[in-house]
Amino acid sequence: MDKAALARRNFEEGYNCCQSVVLAFAPETGLSADTAALLAAGLGGGVSRLREVCGAVSGAAVVLGMLHGSVNPLDQEAKTALYAEVQELAVEFERRNGSYICRDLLGLPPGRDDPAPSARTPQYYQKRRCGELIASMAALLEKHLAEEKNPASPEENG
Repeated sequence: MDKAALARRNFEEGYNCCQSVVLAFAPETGLSADTAALLAAGLGGGVSRLREVCGAVSGAAVVLGMLHGSVNPLDQEAKTALYAEVQELAVEFERRNGSYICRDLLGLPPGRDDPAPSARTPQYYQKRRCGELIASMAALLEKHLAEEKNPASPEENG
């Protein structure tokens, strides 16, 4: 199963947007499913329903941090490289989806939501495009990681 379908399935099982992406890439990061779910638990709903950065984008940042981050707080080169990588994916996500801000993506008014998650009913899945957005980010991240492993030759880059 590709990562987009897996991440969407995670969401449909009840995981938040961030968890859905992080869980899809848990094998690559070396995280157990439980640790991945816990690590991403507070980042759904644009960070705990504050409706800021989309949880799918936060999930990609968590995955990239696990794969390319540094444990050395003074490693500015590693921080810069990671931040550039996350920004590149966020900008591409925004280009494809119109924003990387949760409230904008969902057409919600300014401000935070009640902290209680919405019930996951069939109507919820019909009105929210979260599954589509999660799949979009998971596909972007999967492609990005594949290109890192197998960079295109100069001839392919045109």
